[in-house]
Amino acid sequence: MGKPVNLNRYRKEKARAGEKARADQNAAAFGRSKAEKDLDKARNAQEIKRLDEHKRDE
Repeated sequence: MGKPVNLNRYRKEKARAGEKARADQNAAAFGRSKAEKDLDKARNAQEIKRLDEHKRDE
């Protein structure tokens, strides 16, 4: 006969694993330094400016 399984422990471990996976996804999406965020903003602004300069006048 097998060893008894504690279902509460299993449920809590499963919940912790789900929370850890979600935290890892958020860290990858939002865990950037201020310098990286500023660099992205500057690149986006530069790209918008470049595109606006190539617009044709009507």
